[in-house]
Amino acid sequence: MLVWTPRGKALVLGAFALVVAVVFVAPIATVIAAALAGSWTGPLPSDLGFANIGNALTGEQAASLSVSLQTALLAGAISLILGTWAALASREAPTWLRRLTDAIFHLPVAVPSVAVGLGVLIAFNERPLLLGGTKWIVIVAHTVLVLAYAFSAVSAALDRLDPAYRQAAQSLGAGPVRVLCQITLPLLLPALGAAAGLAVALSMGELGATIMVYPATWKTLPVSIFAQTDRGEVFDAAAGTTVLVVVTLVVLVVLGRVRGRAALR
Repeated sequence: MLVWTPRGKALVLGAFALVVAVVFVAPIATVIAAALAGSWTGPLPSDLGFANIGNALTGEQAASLSVSLQTALLAGAISLILGTWAALASREAPTWLRRLTDAIFHLPVAVPSVAVGLGVLIAFNERPLLLGGTKWIVIVAHTVLVLAYAFSAVSAALDRLDPAYRQAAQSLGAGPVRVLCQITLPLLLPALGAAAGLAVALSMGELGATIMVYPATWKTLPVSIFAQTDRGEVFDAAAGTTVLVVVTLVVLVVLGRVRGRAALR
């Protein structure tokens, strides 16, 4: 906007394209190339094929992908319910309590995910909430990490929501439950879809907290990819990463279509 000459605009666009290529396109393209490579001894990969991708879709990798999907969907659903409830409840709370709620829900974002994982491991490794060694401790850790984003998305949507809709419904005799179910939540559907997509995407790629709490029977795909990289199995790790990216994008596209239909309503 601040550049007026055609040459200046071309330079700005060129610089932007270079940054995007170096920061975003090149790393992803390198991972995809490694996933298709049979060997990589020169500047470019060789023996290209889909053998590594096939291995990533079978055996332990396929099981880990299933675990990641289940964890992401469960954690996303739980965080969406809790985040929506907290956002709605904080609207009616005093200002000081609203600010405190906002700070508490955003606390996991301000600390390293490893700290969150350690906290969950300590908190849920003793009775009466003994979750250590089960899949639920992984789901709890993911829920804690993505809850802030669900809460933020719904809170922002509530701030933009015109109170006239709710006031009109109340003036016509609608009770609080009816206003919530027939007015507020339908108007929040696009924001809920966005929050669900963000929560699932973040959960699919989460590693720091997961590696602190996961049991051997509930290993997510990022943990498997990290283990393969640690063993020097770079091509298999790249194939797993490519599959993870594609599946995450497919889930986001599906959620995006649901969100788009909700917005049209």
